[in-house]
Amino acid sequence: MNRPHLEVADIVRAQGERFIANNRSWIHWAHQKVLRAIAHCRTAVMGGHLHQCPSCGHRAVVFHSCRNRHCPKCQVAARHRWLAARQKELLAVGYFHVVFTLPHQLSPLLLQNKKLLYDLLFRASAETLLEIAIDPKHLGAEIGFLSVLHTWGQNLRHHPHVHCVIPAGGLSPDHRRWIHPRYHFLLPRNVLSRVFRGKFVAGLKKSHHQLTFSGALQPLRQDQAFASFLRTLFRQDWSTSNPPSAAPIMSCATWPVTLTASPFPITA
Repeated sequence: MNRPHLEVADIVRAQGERFIANNRSWIHWAHQKVLRAIAHCRTAVMGGHLHQCPSCGHRAVVFHSCRNRHCPKCQVAARHRWLAARQKELLAVGYFHVVFTLPHQLSPLLLQNKKLLYDLLFRASAETLLEIAIDPKHLGAEIGFLSVLHTWGQNLRHHPHVHCVIPAGGLSPDHRRWIHPRYHFLLPRNVLSRVFRGKFVAGLKKSHHQLTFSGALQPLRQDQAFASFLRTLFRQDWSTSNPPSAAPIMSCATWPVTLTASPFPITA
């Protein structure tokens, strides 16, 4: 395979130090470590070893990898291993894909409180799925699922969302039988949206005094200002629709969760 004309590492090497210098007000040391690892990956900076052909004596220097999980070169092998491990866990049933997405108005707050609010995103989405799935009015079953956090979109802008891969059904409360979905979707998206919104906003309110508010967010340190912010956020309508894809997918986005429910077969 030929080397691509331009790689991420080339961009980082060309503009990485300038980017760091221009953004020291918010960029963290961990971000700098990642950028420098990508820039140095498979270069002389990382060191290397010499390969020599025993037949013709030809020699070639092979530089070491950075092994940083964010590196587009080094993460490929790890991704394949992770996917292979997940394949072994799959059940012989169809699966649904559900995506919980937060509104862009929360991005500044999320960027200053990543650990706390990404954890809240995981907990709120997981509790929402489990709570609605066990309700006899909907599925009436205990479900399992796999959740993966993405913090940016295809345009590489901050866009935190959680992808959930869910088996098409679940165990009855007594664990004696498998319960299939009643309809062509797993759980009603409007109910998921409302419950998730309530849980996430409630979590924000509870965590108010643990949050960091810097720069333009400093006024939100005041209880009244933060409560007003939450009310405005809660009342806004974020309804949009996504264009149909080639697969049979039902897509829509309602504050504060984007749900893409798509039954698709996965076999181990």
